[in-house]
Amino acid sequence: MSDKTEEIELRLLLDAIYQRYHYDFRGYSVASITRRLRQARERFGCRSFSQLQDRVLHEPAVLPELLAFLTVQVSELFRDPAYFRAIREQVVPHLRTYPSLKVWVAGCSAGEEVYSLAILFREEGLEDRTMFYGTDINPEAIRKAETGMYEIDRLALFTENHRLAGGKSSLSDYYTAAYGAAVFDKTLRRRAVFSDHSLVTDAVFAEVHLVSCRNVLIYFDRELQDRTIGLFKDSLVRKGFLGLGAKESLRFSAHADAFIEFARDERIYQKRGTT
Repeated sequence: MSDKTEEIELRLLLDAIYQRYHYDFRGYSVASITRRLRQARERFGCRSFSQLQDRVLHEPAVLPELLAFLTVQVSELFRDPAYFRAIREQVVPHLRTYPSLKVWVAGCSAGEEVYSLAILFREEGLEDRTMFYGTDINPEAIRKAETGMYEIDRLALFTENHRLAGGKSSLSDYYTAAYGAAVFDKTLRRRAVFSDHSLVTDAVFAEVHLVSCRNVLIYFDRELQDRTIGLFKDSLVRKGFLGLGAKESLRFSAHADAFIEFARDERIYQKRGTT
């Protein structure tokens, strides 16, 4: 199959997914989406993207598994501890000045970052005045996030991350281990809402004080990156905070002037007070 034929089939497959199921991956990085769909094509035993399109359109059960290839579900509690330490030591002092807070974790995967922030805010005495919103386009990820259940062999890494992030207690205070899994305390979920939300097609749903969206923009093309950052800008209160992934930046964004670099090394930005 020629590269041109594969490119045409790829576009048709993405159009079919959008038209049939309203999941829009057409603005994702071509290299990234091609790599992941090739993996899916192999997994489903299809010779071409056209064959995969046929299965997606006529076998609805294929879609959930395909979404696992199209949405990156890699995270961990307190991933990149320096980021959470910066939130604890530099962002939290500003957040303390608000009587109530809203935090949005966009692309929350299986909820690890939501639980990380809930623990951090509890340790800093802000949990009771905060609502946490975890959103993702993958329904299976949302369901897993709502359980707060993770494989027990991940706990050692989670615990070390929490320590390096400046944790003020033992991570074991927040979960119960049984039958090969760790279940995080349901009280951490009492102020958390998990729901589906697409950064590609959906609009602002709340005014928030902190947006954390890490390692998502790297999978988008420039136009979709700008749309997403504009969405965050419109969601944030004046002088609200935006956290991105270690390989992401606002430097070339159409909305760069709306933010200042707050913690450069940790990719934390603050919305300008005049925007």
